Amino acid sequence: MKSRNTVIRSMHDVGLAAWFGGSLMGAVGLNGGANSVDDATQRPVVASAGWARWAPVNAAAIGIHAIGGVGLILANKGRIAEQKGAGSNTAVKAALTGVALAATAWSGLQGAKVGKAGAFPTEGSVVPSAATPADVASAQKQLRIAQWVIPAATGVLIVLGAQQGEQQKPAQLLAGLLKG
Repeated sequence: MKSRNTVIRSMHDVGLAAWFGGSLMGAVGLNGGANSVDDATQRPVVASAGWARWAPVNAAAIGIHAIGGVGLILANKGRIAEQKGAGSNTAVKAALTGVALAATAWSGLQGAKVGKAGAFPTEGSVVPSAATPADVASAQKQLRIAQWVIPAATGVLIVLGAQQGEQQKPAQLLAGLLKG
């Protein structure tokens, strides 16, 4: 490692932290809190309003993470190619980032369906009732899954990023380059 990459590493890490933290808080706090609204028809309205406010911040976080990730790949391309384990870690991170992006986009599309439906009877923000319109119920069921896929995928990305940091310790670099 010949130079520091503090700015791009920070973009990568802070963007990912916001993506992970926002999705986890949304699943637990926002959707869970919306389920406490007494008027069951307002539960998805409250959750949708909160997610709509978060969406631009989340998009910025994802963009910042992506810029930082590409920057890190470019800055470390030699190490990624030569150090044992660095290339496979990067490939897994790229694939998992794709999963997290797809789940986030799908969640946004399904959330928009729920948000456009307005007030309707429901058990919870992502749990339909027997009286929930079928198309909205389908979107809610998909959101119920996606709300956990996103923090799971981004959480694993954080762990893989930590592993990459460990790979850059001098002893790990030397051993990886000798084995690579």
